[in-house]
Amino acid sequence: MKAITLIITMLLGLLCHAQMTNDSLPKAEVATTMQSVTINGKTIYLTAKAGTFQVKDESKRPIALMGFTYYTRDSKRGLATQRRPIVFAFNGGPGSSSFWLHMGILGPKRIVVNDPKSTPAAPYKIVNNNYSLLDIADLVMIDPVGTGLSVPIGKAKFKDFWGVDQDIRSLSLFITQFLIHNDRMNSPKFLLGESYGTFRNAGLMNNLLNQGIAMNGVVMVSAVFDFRTLLFPPNDDLPYIVHFPTYAATAWYHDKIVDKPEDVYEFLDDVRYFTENEYAPALFKGDRLTENEKSDIALKLATYTGTEPDYWLKAGLRVKASEFFAEFLRDQGEIVGRLDSRFTGINEDLLSQEGSHDPQSSAISPAFISGFLDYFYGDLKVNKNLLYTISAARRNGFKWDWKHKGNMRWGATAAINTGMDMARALSRDPNMKVLILNGIYDIATVFYGVEHSINHMGLTKEIKDNIKMEYYEAGHMMYTHKPSMEKFKKDVSQFILSAIK
Repeated sequence: MKAITLIITMLLGLLCHAQMTNDSLPKAEVATTMQSVTINGKTIYLTAKAGTFQVKDESKRPIALMGFTYYTRDSKRGLATQRRPIVFAFNGGPGSSSFWLHMGILGPKRIVVNDPKSTPAAPYKIVNNNYSLLDIADLVMIDPVGTGLSVPIGKAKFKDFWGVDQDIRSLSLFITQFLIHNDRMNSPKFLLGESYGTFRNAGLMNNLLNQGIAMNGVVMVSAVFDFRTLLFPPNDDLPYIVHFPTYAATAWYHDKIVDKPEDVYEFLDDVRYFTENEYAPALFKGDRLTENEKSDIALKLATYTGTEPDYWLKAGLRVKASEFFAEFLRDQGEIVGRLDSRFTGINEDLLSQEGSHDPQSSAISPAFISGFLDYFYGDLKVNKNLLYTISAARRNGFKWDWKHKGNMRWGATAAINTGMDMARALSRDPNMKVLILNGIYDIATVFYGVEHSINHMGLTKEIKDNIKMEYYEAGHMMYTHKPSMEKFKKDVSQFILSAIK
């Protein structure tokens, strides 16, 4: 009898401890407001929910409060919520919160910036966003753990979320549980990611499909699937090859091309041809290239980029992006932007081999950050005691784990690539569509690198036809450029409507 009493006492103690532990966890907190947006003269009334959502792991243990903003069309004034497409959107980094897309193009309000010049300090203009997608879809802006309001809870740590596979897992958990909680599992579903968010998208679309959740469509804004195209690894010619057309586009924009062609896209077709048929074979030959061959290629590289042949010869015909930023306008005492090479800034060290900063980021970041926080805590009424973290990189100990299942060979990381995840998802779900948006002046995620990745996924023609590419005469955040903003709205709206037919 004493043994039974002891067991019961222990069980009660465990239950009480579990209850106390659960009660001690920070609670999800959501602010609900009524908002509206006017698009093409028509006003759409919205319910906006902004705050945190408790995410549980596969064993139903709470592991995170994830920050989000959820816009739904007011069901009293519009169609039933279930029939509306729902778009899950996020930025990249890794470690960036989602306010860029939120206030740049997707939400009901947007920040006005002085593209492509520096935007003056406050007061900033926050205006109705005529280019929002909220006329055709509901929207969930997600902040991954470490960004926005998102933090680990319970026994979870930040490192449990900071990595390629960890990130894909946590976002999959959020999306699945959010759909169930809000009765949206039978709604048409879309992912929209920017920059690293596209790398994440490629993993998510496959991971969610494996869990029985198929996307109707996936939108990739300023994409990267193979990190070789960005990292300039030793003895790898690929990044130099795929960056070159963007260097040439930059020269075209800044009038550095002799007898400049009128159409930039025709010019880029010529650059592509040179890159594939002359530049790439020359690099592949390595030290076997003769001095005459090297001089001939250097002259053409210089002609296409408004630089000097001698510069290319000194560089061994290989110029990294960071080196191009500093060299291109060195004679004018300026550097060009990494995120958008239309932007220029003061070269702080004319002897430097690399650019000192990104002029585009410096030009627009204060407006986006201050404008968003004003809207977030003001219009959306989020509790001001909840601290919004702009970037996880600002947190102590931020370190990304770049290992990805399928990328390992002999126990080493052989690649950083989610293109294979995307290819697998598309091949197993032939109804899934992908839209890729490329800024031709984006030197952060270059368009030719995306083209290379898509052309090396081994897709059948039928499946490859499900991928559509669009190009913009702007940079990484093409939506800061008014004509590109208009095109973005048109392209993404048509894509969503077509995908749900």
